[in-house]
Parts: sequence; structure tokens; C-alpha cells
Amino acid sequence: MTDWTIAGTLTPVPAAEHPELLAPPVVEALASLDGPVGVVEIDPELADTAEFCEAYSSPLSASANCVVVAGKRGGSVRHAAALVRATTRADVNNVLRRELDVRKASFAPMDEAVRLTGMAYGGITPLGLPGDWPVFVDRAVAEAAELVVGSGIRGSKLLVTGATLAALPGAEVIDGLAR
Repeated sequence: MTDWTIAGTLTPVPAAEHPELLAPPVVEALASLDGPVGVVEIDPELADTAEFCEAYSSPLSASANCVVVAGKRGGSVRHAAALVRATTRADVNNVLRRELDVRKASFAPMDEAVRLTGMAYGGITPLGLPGDWPVFVDRAVAEAAELVVGSGIRGSKLLVTGATLAALPGAEVIDGLAR
């Protein structure tokens, strides 16, 4: 197991050995991943990135957020995920709109994102998303040695490398995705 320096006061364990700390789609996705993936159990009330970082002494710069976006084209809705560092914001109106090839892109409504991903809001992660969704990864995320991301539930966080995220099915590394 990797010595995750970003875990702060938490003790990481191998994610594959602790499916009880993961949403079912994440458990399924782990089986096909290359690269180390750790998991840490947290208080679900502290799942939001800023609260997590403060409570567990994990650097905010090591966290990445996964957002679900949606846009319409020709009467059909297109969904995607965008992964950016927590210290930045996804450029939904320009970069993601162009990548999805839609007239307007926006964050998917919470209930829709939860229903489509099978994950808890505030815990959505790029691991285990629907197979036909593109996963747009900001270059700064892809190049990170260690990152904290959601686990599909609010009671834990995953520890991964940027390379692991960039190699996910459907992943595309995008320059300038975050601002």
C-alpha cells in the first residue's frame, strides 16, 4: 500500500479490502483499476471538502472534486463528469459546453446526479460512473501524485493518484478545464 502523505490524521487502508466504505458502483470499478487506491473512514457530516480538510488536516490542494454536468443537444440530454482540484472551479459554460457539444451545460440537479450515479450527493466520484459518460479530468488533477476524492458515500474518502484517474474508462485529460 502507498504511504499516502495527504491522509492527514487518518489511517488509510486498501479500498479493495473495505467494500463497506464504498458505494456499490465504486466497488465494481475497483476490480478493473490499475494503481493504488486507499480509503479512509470519516464522519459523514464532514464530507464536504473544506470541512474534511480542516477536520482531518488534509491539504485542500490535494483534494479533487467530481461534478456531474448535463447539457441538451437535439432533444437528448448528455451527461459527463468533470474532475478539478478543490482549489479551482470547472469551466462549465465554455470548456465543458464545448466538450459535450451542447448549446448550454450546467451542473446536473442533485436528485438526478444521485439517481444516475448510484452515489450519495457530496460523495460522487469518477470511479464507477455510467460507462457511456465522458470523464473530463483537468490536467492538474491528472499530474497530481496523490489526491483525495469521494468514495460514492459521505462516510469515507478515496486516496488515488492522478495517473489512476486519468486512466479511467472514458477519461480525457483537458487543459484549462479548471479556472
